[in-house]
Amino acid sequence: MSTTSKASQRITALLDDNSFVEIGALVTARATDFNMKPNETPSDGCITGYGVIGGKPVYVYSQDASVMNGTVGEMHARKITNLYDLAMKTGSPVVGLIDSAGLRLQEATDALNAFGAIYRKQTDASGVIPQITAVLGSCGGGLALFPALTDFTFMEEKNAKLFVNAPNALDGNVVTKCDSSSAAFQSEESGIVDVVADEATILSRIRDLIAFLPSNSEEGSDIVECTDDLNRVSAEIANCVGDTSVALSILADDNDFFEVKGGYARDMVTGFLKLDGVTVGAVANRSEVCDEEGNVAEKLDAVLSKQGCEKAADFVSFCDAFGIPVLTLTNVKGYQATVCSEKGIAKAASKLTYAFANATVPKVNVIVGKALGTAAIVMNSRAIGADITFAWPEAQIGTMEGRLAARIMYEGQGADVINEKAAEYDALQLSAGSAARRGYVDSIVEAADTRKYVIGAFEMLFTKSEERPAKKHGTV
Repeated sequence: MSTTSKASQRITALLDDNSFVEIGALVTARATDFNMKPNETPSDGCITGYGVIGGKPVYVYSQDASVMNGTVGEMHARKITNLYDLAMKTGSPVVGLIDSAGLRLQEATDALNAFGAIYRKQTDASGVIPQITAVLGSCGGGLALFPALTDFTFMEEKNAKLFVNAPNALDGNVVTKCDSSSAAFQSEESGIVDVVADEATILSRIRDLIAFLPSNSEEGSDIVECTDDLNRVSAEIANCVGDTSVALSILADDNDFFEVKGGYARDMVTGFLKLDGVTVGAVANRSEVCDEEGNVAEKLDAVLSKQGCEKAADFVSFCDAFGIPVLTLTNVKGYQATVCSEKGIAKAASKLTYAFANATVPKVNVIVGKALGTAAIVMNSRAIGADITFAWPEAQIGTMEGRLAARIMYEGQGADVINEKAAEYDALQLSAGSAARRGYVDSIVEAADTRKYVIGAFEMLFTKSEERPAKKHGTV
């Protein structure tokens, strides 16, 4: 492997020291059209091989923009597809480092077929081995499907470009008006990108993510030794009903929570944490975003949005495919009520419902705030398959808030009657105790003790086995 190219330097920074073994180093392009010569394409613009991250074997390819701008041709693609074949045989993750001008025009239909061959391998690998993509340079046109077909995407914050159509090619747009190829757009608007950072941080964060993931779907949730107190009491978690990303950090072993798609659909939190050394996927509603000092920087409605549902559904599906247990923190009072949201909220909510109901991994739900209406049913409720449901003492669980229910049931009877009936409704129909008496909540736990109860529940569910009706696949 060349030690001078940026593509090789990226692999060195990503993998454990001295662990990389290059394969296909002597491959060059076969096409000679348009005066292309095979000796002008060392490694055909793509370095491929295998190595180790934190002791875990991984396969990696890194596109070399110094060779024909990293364009994808027949042999370039063959190296990547061969890499996928090895990864599937050995049950190891694939990490792709993208820096390419896209399709190699000089190879015409050979290059087109090359793209399709990679798409096919990514599809076959989906749900079998984790696939991670880092966009570190240009990733345009059909190449943009590479990260979209993988499980997690990282993107360099300043110079990387990710697009199907370039910003200037969009009607009524120019790059100075809206840079739809930027990391900010792709992470906050399209939701393709999970993590945005500088290149060095990206490579480091990929290593962090690999530490949470199993190597393949047969391995089950990743397990390491836990040095944190399993019964750790955290009084401060009671103040984190709004920003549940903070709550998940408090719950996690050593307070280590890896959030994915943090810039997209901020009303929904998704990410990974360790509980007693076992990787758990987390999904949580969020109504506040706190800054680094702990101050509330942004207020959000405690509702399900179309984007939030889709984000959570995709995440739950990934966890189920790889045997990763799922924890939910529920604080939701309904659905987002806008014309824009109405265009897709029913389909998105049904997709999330399906993801939770279809998942056979251990599922634990903690109701930390409101759990109102059918939106609460969608959030991993007992009705759609949660194995264990906890609630904090002040949680509200029911069809709607008492004041609204009283106004409907006692319309026209005056403020005193409505206030009285609202309080009565809250006590009888909306309390955590009321839901527990009906068997919809298994235990009411103090917020500070959440960690030990959740760990205990997942330990009890460790050997869970559950079947679904025989079918090829669902259609939601």
